[in-house]
Amino acid sequence: MKNKFFEPFFRHVFLMLVVLFTLIPIFFTFGTSLKYFRDIISGNLAFTPTLVNYQRLLDPSQSNFLRLTFNSLVVAAGTMVVVLTISSLAAYSLSRFRWHKLWSGLLLGIILFIHMLPPVTFLGPFYLIARSLNIYDTVLAVIMGHIILNLPTTTWILLDFFAEIPKELEEAAMVDGASRFHAFTQVLLPMIQPGIAAAGALAFIFSWRDFLFSLSLTSTPRGMTIPVGISSFVQEYSIRYGEMAAGAFFAMIPALLMVAFAQRYIVKGLTLGALKG
Repeated sequence: MKNKFFEPFFRHVFLMLVVLFTLIPIFFTFGTSLKYFRDIISGNLAFTPTLVNYQRLLDPSQSNFLRLTFNSLVVAAGTMVVVLTISSLAAYSLSRFRWHKLWSGLLLGIILFIHMLPPVTFLGPFYLIARSLNIYDTVLAVIMGHIILNLPTTTWILLDFFAEIPKELEEAAMVDGASRFHAFTQVLLPMIQPGIAAAGALAFIFSWRDFLFSLSLTSTPRGMTIPVGISSFVQEYSIRYGEMAAGAFFAMIPALLMVAFAQRYIVKGLTLGALKG
């Protein structure tokens, strides 16, 4: 009886400590964003909260953060839409059409190989492409880079979801007069909404937090995103700690909302392949 009581108790205590340890950086960032510069430098735990850092951050005359937030939303949403469109078609084709095993295996191998490559590998080619197409320092260039980063993951996730749906459902719809396109859009896509939510949430989050491509493919606030803008608070003779903390905490909110919305779908999408068989 004692073991039945103490084991769950210690398990819950351990999990609570892990969650608390994970939340410490968030609490620290939020607390720093509410401090005056003097309190940040002195390291005082007791301080008078202030919103001056958020006021400076959101004031267009003192910061480009609102423009960077708009750019980040456009980049993340645009990447998500394009990636979901391409990956859903690719996953549908690989799961439904009669590909030769050699070609389907080769294509899946290429997708997996691209996913395994370090993102910095693509910087040089994408920089030259952006320059040649005259889209350097635009959100379009950043979206172009984020597509190649997110496409392998979303394709593999949706491929597992399509594989779970019996082909007979699609064939029955086509027998009733539906075209293949209508069977795909009206029958299959509604049935894999959890997969679409998981893949879309992951693509949005990965694009929202990316720093490398946004830094390399932009040079002015016209195309920069929030991560690059936060790094610009580190200046030559000073570091604007308060605005940096406020920007970092503000940038967490969309990602946290996306995770809260699609949490159970993300878990299912990431574990589906491991549970099969």
